[in-house]
Amino acid sequence: MTETDLASTTPATPLSVLLASAAVPHDLTVYRGVLTPRELDAPEREIAALAKGAAVHDLGWLNRVAVQGEDRFRWLSGMVTNVVNELGINAGAWSLVLNAQGRIQGDLTVWREKDELELEIASDLYERLMAHLEGFIVMDDVELVALNEEMALGLTGPASDEALGRLSLPTLPASLSATRVEWNGVDLRIVRGYGALAPHYEFWSTETGIKRVLKGLRTAGAILVGSASLDGFRIAEGIPAYGIDMVERDLPQETSQMRALNFNKGCYLGQEIVERIRSRGSVHRHLRQLELVGPVPAAGTELTMDGGTAAGQITSAARLTLAAGPRVFALGMIGGEAEVRNQPLNYTAGTATGTARILAAPPKLA
Repeated sequence: MTETDLASTTPATPLSVLLASAAVPHDLTVYRGVLTPRELDAPEREIAALAKGAAVHDLGWLNRVAVQGEDRFRWLSGMVTNVVNELGINAGAWSLVLNAQGRIQGDLTVWREKDELELEIASDLYERLMAHLEGFIVMDDVELVALNEEMALGLTGPASDEALGRLSLPTLPASLSATRVEWNGVDLRIVRGYGALAPHYEFWSTETGIKRVLKGLRTAGAILVGSASLDGFRIAEGIPAYGIDMVERDLPQETSQMRALNFNKGCYLGQEIVERIRSRGSVHRHLRQLELVGPVPAAGTELTMDGGTAAGQITSAARLTLAAGPRVFALGMIGGEAEVRNQPLNYTAGTATGTARILAAPPKLA
């Protein structure tokens, strides 16, 4: 199916509709299973807001699902790679979902509010993961219920807390934590997700509530940004996206996302393979963050060591226009020999060539 075909059958996010009615010019693109604005300001201004300021953006591709029933904690703990029973109140845990062979079927975030459990799933994974999870509800008292009454808005950037302070909204010091507040007559759920370079906030409310939050955040200095800059910042942070950087053939340890695994939680689907890798051996490739010198390569571009020996391949890449000059970042699946050598790797994009080096930590952008 072509991108044009996808655009004709893919729903637009609620924020896209709000911005269109407010006469904010933007072109829509397919991202994470929805139509969302690609750009809302100049690229360099958007990246500056994400890297040094505060950026308000769409999160309309996120879906919430309530996990209900007497067996909900036990059942869900057996379906995901991270903690469920041990989650604190108003806390979350990012998890992978595996099959019996330990292969990754997708990712999601589990949230606990009092004794209620919720899942947060991206739209491009929603039907796949819901079918997978529901297939394992057999004799369990468990029901998965979609929560469609609220929409999500995002705020990302080092100055996010300052913007929230100007609106007398609470800040959350810890990642994967949440709270509920009433703000200007709006019932608002505030979530702080994971971020390697800056705070990442989510706001959940009705359409009316989100309109007020959007207006408030822009008044507080946050810049509207589109999905292109947001995805580029994701790559710079080294945060993989399922279906792009992690796919069904991958094993959890190959993704290097150890924050999604808990080795003390008890049994879950695919655990035997995960534990076998941990205790008896290792994997022969890892997803790594890279900085490139050269053109932006397409996904699937091969990486080689000097002499032409295969070293791995790019999974996603982006150029960020920063104040000090443009930089190119990527994620790539790198073979063990190339990791051990830790020398610059080579690639070709069209008729141009470039080099890539493995980063030991997310880069400083400011």
